[in-house]
Amino acid sequence: MTNKVKLLAVSSFIAVAALSAVPAYAAGTTAGSSINNTATVGYSVGGVAQTAVSSNTATFVVDRKISMTLTEPGNATTSVAPGSSNQVTTFLLTNTSNAALDFGLALAQPAGGTAAHGGTDNFDVTAPTYWINTGPSVGSATYDPANSVQVTYIDELAADATKYIFVLANVPGARVNGDVAGVTLTAQARDSGTAGTQGAVSGETAGANTAGMDTVFADAAGATDAVRDGQISARDDYTVSAALLTVNKTSKIISDPLNGTTNPKMIPGATVEYCIQVANGAGGATATAPTITDIVPAQTTYDATFGIKLNGTVTAGVCNADGTTGGSYNAGTTTVSGTLNNIAGGSTSALYFRVTIN
Repeated sequence: MTNKVKLLAVSSFIAVAALSAVPAYAAGTTAGSSINNTATVGYSVGGVAQTAVSSNTATFVVDRKISMTLTEPGNATTSVAPGSSNQVTTFLLTNTSNAALDFGLALAQPAGGTAAHGGTDNFDVTAPTYWINTGPSVGSATYDPANSVQVTYIDELAADATKYIFVLANVPGARVNGDVAGVTLTAQARDSGTAGTQGAVSGETAGANTAGMDTVFADAAGATDAVRDGQISARDDYTVSAALLTVNKTSKIISDPLNGTTNPKMIPGATVEYCIQVANGAGGATATAPTITDIVPAQTTYDATFGIKLNGTVTAGVCNADGTTGGSYNAGTTTVSGTLNNIAGGSTSALYFRVTIN
């Protein structure tokens, strides 16, 4: 008798098993991770289950996808005073790559043109530097001088991590109200690896996929850079907010020894009132505590009885008699001085005092 063996049924299944777990970020699985996969085939012969057969392990390496964003939180200009130092503009860098990266930093200042928040760029800030918050303020969007360090690049920014970058710069003293200085910050992807050392500029892998970790640029176009160039840029600006002060000094006769206060004349012995008017033009920044100094003319004598009046009002260019006593007189230098209250844009305040003609 010949026994015939019949294959009654073959059933198989494929089980997919990833043998190594890797983190997943917004941009995908971590670059450089190995994804391993083995298939298993189970079957039976003559109704009898057979030992499953496994395939070889198929392995590939996840490539590096480089992308990032750079934004200006608050979307507003930085208001600055002429001659001010360490004025802050703020940027937020986010690493949307699937790998940690260093980022080189560069600041450009355009020559003219419309600034990010309107107005025409017409000057440059000086001595720009980059700072990041540390310690308790590390994640804050507000620059904290007590908890910050100066940097020249961003070191080891993890995938999906963010970093606030504060650009500090000085404003020349000769600028006037409404002047604008535009700035453009560019962050360029650099290879990470050693903390405290800036990596080399990241490069995109050319040609076909390799067995190792390749690099693909996936960044969008920034303010001044192109799409997929391994860098990102954003714009901000400084707008000068200055007081628009004008000073006008007037004199008027109060009395003389012969006529009293009725039609007095500017004769020796007459009393004359000096009024120093400080006006801040409409739209000007508030002038904080303006201080006035004035030397009494040698041909006159300061009236200590009347004293010095501060914060007087002005009507149609004429000082009103409504100031409050204050200020000081230095007899050695015959100098009158006094500090007025803050003067807002569109407002006027005055200091006045009296002298006698010698």
